[in-house]
Amino acid sequence: NALETPEQLHQIETFANQTALALERGLLAEEAHGAQVRIETERLRSSLLSSVSHDLCTPLSAITGAASAMLQSGPALGATDQRELLETIREEAERLGRLVQNLLDMTRLESGAVRARKEWHSLEEIVGTALGRLSHRLGERPVAVRLPEDMPLVPMDAVLIEQVFINLLDNAVKYTPDGSPIEIGARVNDAGVLVEVADRGPGFAPGAEQRVFEKFYRGSSPGRGSGLGLAICRGFVEVHGGRIWAENREGGGAAFRFTIPISENPPAIEATDG
Repeated sequence: NALETPEQLHQIETFANQTALALERGLLAEEAHGAQVRIETERLRSSLLSSVSHDLCTPLSAITGAASAMLQSGPALGATDQRELLETIREEAERLGRLVQNLLDMTRLESGAVRARKEWHSLEEIVGTALGRLSHRLGERPVAVRLPEDMPLVPMDAVLIEQVFINLLDNAVKYTPDGSPIEIGARVNDAGVLVEVADRGPGFAPGAEQRVFEKFYRGSSPGRGSGLGLAICRGFVEVHGGRIWAENREGGGAAFRFTIPISENPPAIEATDG
């Protein structure tokens, strides 16, 4: 039998040893990759907890303090003082809600669980809903919405794109002077729809236009935030196949622009009898 010759047996043993070494290297590489993933996951968890611990404690402390003041003073508080304390509770509860929502959204993005459930929607309705949800935070600040009258329906996940608008508007409120205007516009191009949310604040420091979309990045404004809102905007836009970027505006201010692709003809908008 040819396999019983010393040369053949030695060759087979060599092949077997090389195969075993290759498999061992593959298993070691897989284990090393798994360990690296666990390290990165732990690093992200630590960074997340470090970044938001203060932001979670601050509104909770304000809510507890205002509620305690009302309970302890009771009828002794005047109507004005009571209203101020209730306003504090509402504002801090809304801030806490936004922070928790951002944490949940970022967790979904990091785990790859976000999928865009696209349906044909009116961009005007999405903008209106976002403005309605932020009406108290916007206050008397002027917001100009300029959308073309012939704007087609857009294929998008209404919940995700609404959150993009909410985060961009909240960012504008946070980093611009009280009472300064915000502008929302859109236009159709060859690839789909280009949307813009712009303000008249201080704009970006050199090189910050891309960094603002990084997790935990915070601008120099004293406004509070987790540093997750714009990173979530980028994630939600990208799951639609679009992209988002930021630029300084002529005359001062910042402009955030994002695209939503349209790969097929939108359905016609039926006219309603008036």
